[in-house]
Amino acid sequence: MAKSAKDRRNPGKAGGTPGAAALAQDPHAVREPRANNLEMAIGHEVRTFRKKLGITVADLAAATGMSVGMLSKIENGNISPSLTTLQSLSKALGVPLTAFFRGFEEPKSASFVKAGEGVNLERRGTRAGHHYSLLGHIENNTSGVVVEPYLITLNAESDVFPTFQHEGMEFLYMLEGEVVYRHGDRLYRMEAGDSLFFDADAPHGPEELVKLPARYLSIISYTQQK
Repeated sequence: MAKSAKDRRNPGKAGGTPGAAALAQDPHAVREPRANNLEMAIGHEVRTFRKKLGITVADLAAATGMSVGMLSKIENGNISPSLTTLQSLSKALGVPLTAFFRGFEEPKSASFVKAGEGVNLERRGTRAGHHYSLLGHIENNTSGVVVEPYLITLNAESDVFPTFQHEGMEFLYMLEGEVVYRHGDRLYRMEAGDSLFFDADAPHGPEELVKLPARYLSIISYTQQK
């Protein structure tokens, strides 16, 4: 059954209090100018390709004739490798020379959608009367994470459908109306201003449509498939 107002307003009982653990990323940090990030970009790609092959720094050092210390400095972006060094790494890792510059050269994209111009999509819940409007999408981004932001609308013709289940994480923010939302074996009565953040691999979805129309933001994130 649905939790009381007190339970709903106490996130600690629902699996963790926001801010209880310090977040590692500083959103206000300013990176060095792009030109100074070339070494870091090369080092990141070298490390990524090495780990994909399942070899150690020592293995790569033996294959290229470099020292372990030199390779560690390259992977950490502490030195600028010469063209000859990059050619040796390219041969040992089995990748083109240009692959080391991929992270540095890729443009950083943005997606802007005017009000009312989101793309209406057919998703699994559409046949249950759930209307999905995609608010933005960036393909092949450099983060390794795919994010799908939707505006979901439920009306009198919508069905309850508490069996969504997919990979990744999902964040809901209630804009209008009221629903009882299920995640696993827990129920949350959501009203305007309420939010819910959860592991999307558990069965989830609206259990009861209390006040319609209901609208909420659904932001789904999952690992980008290479």
